[in-house]
Amino acid sequence: MANYEIDPAVLEPLVPRGTEIDLWHGRCFVSVVGFQFLNTRVLGVAVPFHRNFEEVNLRFYVRRLVEGGVRRGVVFVKEVVPRRVLAWVANALYNEKYVALPMSCEDHAMDASRRLVYGWRLDGRWCRLGMTLAGEASLPEEASEEAFITEHYWGYTGQRDGSTLEYRVEHPRWKVWRAVDTELVCDVAALYGERFAPCLSARPSSSFVADGSAIVVRRGMGL
Repeated sequence: MANYEIDPAVLEPLVPRGTEIDLWHGRCFVSVVGFQFLNTRVLGVAVPFHRNFEEVNLRFYVRRLVEGGVRRGVVFVKEVVPRRVLAWVANALYNEKYVALPMSCEDHAMDASRRLVYGWRLDGRWCRLGMTLAGEASLPEEASEEAFITEHYWGYTGQRDGSTLEYRVEHPRWKVWRAVDTELVCDVAALYGERFAPCLSARPSSSFVADGSAIVVRRGMGL
């Protein structure tokens, strides 16, 4: 997870109806996240040859006020997966912004190099998100930036009719490693749009690797 501070005005046109940008101590973030899906099932069914794959996404953070509390969630700007059928299913079920591109993952996180790199090919050129683990994994303090980034348990996406789809994401708290030598090599404007180029060309505010876990994504409901 490579996290970048951004002017909230850049994100306002993308905020789903009924939600608002979620700030951490007055600061607004977007994150470039690479991870591996393992033993994936869609609606309880394992799809042959589509159970294990990589994803890289750009996301930001919102909140929705409900009776009795606040639901803190994420909005995806774009998600990259390696197979067209994965993109089609996700777009059909959740109206997310998936695209299919050739991808790779070099996972040496538990080896001597402790390096983790996700790659994707865009317009004939390989891009990458990479970082090196440092220290030991631990649960982040509840008031920390790491906890803010990882502990959003809802997803929100704008629908074609202007409404909002809300879905719950269930997983335990994740341990995280601090990361160093973070690199994002990508034509940001071509993949995400010009509005994100200044932000993602700067140094990240923070970088870390989460240990991950089993995850359940519930069916969405319209707001």
